[in-house]
Amino acid sequence: MKDIPVTVKRSIELMGMFLIGSIIVACDTIIMPLLMAFFFSLMLMPVFRFFRKIHIPEVIAIFLPILILAIITGLVIWVFSSQVGLLLDDFPQITQNVTRHLDNLSTWISSSFGFSPTEQLNFINEQSKKLFSSAGSVLRGAAGSLSGFIIFFGLLPIYIYLIMMYRNLFLKFILMWFDKKDHENVEEGIRQTETMVKSYLIGLLIQITYIIILLGGCLMLFGIKNALLIGILFALLNLIPYLGAFIGNILGVLITLASSENIVDILIVLGAITVVQFLDNNILMPRIVGSQVKINPLTSIVGIIVGGAMAGISGMFLAMPILSVLKIVFDRSADYKQWGILLGDDRPTKSPMKI
Repeated sequence: MKDIPVTVKRSIELMGMFLIGSIIVACDTIIMPLLMAFFFSLMLMPVFRFFRKIHIPEVIAIFLPILILAIITGLVIWVFSSQVGLLLDDFPQITQNVTRHLDNLSTWISSSFGFSPTEQLNFINEQSKKLFSSAGSVLRGAAGSLSGFIIFFGLLPIYIYLIMMYRNLFLKFILMWFDKKDHENVEEGIRQTETMVKSYLIGLLIQITYIIILLGGCLMLFGIKNALLIGILFALLNLIPYLGAFIGNILGVLITLASSENIVDILIVLGAITVVQFLDNNILMPRIVGSQVKINPLTSIVGIIVGGAMAGISGMFLAMPILSVLKIVFDRSADYKQWGILLGDDRPTKSPMKI
């Protein structure tokens, strides 16, 4: 392997990355539930070990953490659906507010760009026809997504249970790929991976909780309608780094526009989101999650976009833990250290080039 030219090595590595990506795209309905189950099983391992310490049988000790996770997920879905129901109860008022905002927008467009309301209406009708012409394919895609969603979350608890049950078998399988002299390094990497995933996912659960409390409570104090819904949406979307916060801001503004006639309310929502996001990024989340593995922002954004293109929302959510695991692996491999440096956030203070 050492006699192979460097360019050939790099070409083989890039071809391997392309092959793995193609497999994930072709088999995402199989691979993504397994990856999600793997990360959740690592998060639930401390709970499992606690139950085993108090002499609960292994089968029950595995089942109880999965049940706790299902209850927490169900509570989040119930609170979210109840808030959506409250939003729909105000549908007549929302329709009136949206109509008023659209009239104001139409007047502004007419005065600024010279397009009359009739021309604007014709443009909207043309776009509506194009939209409705593709509605059939969109509905078919939504039906496929719904069935995939049901299959995904139906298999997830089964996969988590089996991964936790056969954890020692998988560890033995991994160690058998390496020489005994490398087992200590491999074991250290496995422990660091478990610690990183556990800190990351538990940190996300804590993050969801305090963002809902801080943002929802702050907006309630200012009398913003649907404050809790805005807080829940922003907290859930914030699970997707960088891009999720941007989408959360847009949805928060849209919900406020639909619920209120006052433009000041929009400024309050944006201000509250900005303050909460600042506290989250600079004070709360670093203290909760710590700095297990640092991934640079450029790699994070590209990884999230690629993950979304390859496997949808689940790919965007898993992009960061997958990149972190890859960095742990690359840092401990003599042949792939350069990839670990590329993923990392250790920015050299001076140029490595010698003039």
